[in-house]
Amino acid sequence: MDTIVPFALLCFTSFFTLTNPLGTMPVFLTMTNGLDEKERRHIVKRATVISFIILICFTFCGQFLFKFFGISTNGFRIAAGIIILKIGYDMLQARYTNTKLKDEEIKTYADDISITPLSIPMLCGPGAIANGIILMDDARTWQLKLTMVAVIAIVYILTYIILRLSTRLVKVIGETGNNVMMRLMGLILMVIAVECFVGGIKPILTDIIQTSIPLPFK
Repeated sequence: MDTIVPFALLCFTSFFTLTNPLGTMPVFLTMTNGLDEKERRHIVKRATVISFIILICFTFCGQFLFKFFGISTNGFRIAAGIIILKIGYDMLQARYTNTKLKDEEIKTYADDISITPLSIPMLCGPGAIANGIILMDDARTWQLKLTMVAVIAIVYILTYIILRLSTRLVKVIGETGNNVMMRLMGLILMVIAVECFVGGIKPILTDIIQTSIPLPFK
């Protein structure tokens, strides 16, 4: 018990911070502007369930999958940074405002954004995946492993609740407030994207520099 409680707190604080449902909330609001309550509920449910499944899969099989496909966490960070940068730029240009879709297009659009970008890379990004792989290596017993799975489930349940409640803000802030918030969050997303991109490319460049510089003879 002395080990489980600190480990559970570590898992919760790290995963909740990396999942960042509060930061995802404005993106969700702006991208679903124009959709009804039923479609928003469908998007939130689908995004959180997919994020939970992906994170659990990578947590248990991450190292094997990365080695099998020759993928590095840093490469994943770079790709995620590019995706988030594109999303942030579109939001800065107000391209997600007042999405008008035909009835037959709504379900396809909802399914698309619930996977990318809401689930990947926002709710289940490279940071959360890397954190899961690292913490799983630290969890030496099955009690700790099950604790970690339970904490991840709690984090995504909280994420679902936060995003569901966020839909009520649309009626409060109005169209003007939504546009202002969208542009501000687009700018912030672009900054986050740059940080994510740099965080992935910096170790790669460091390795290249270190391997290219010959060691001095002793």
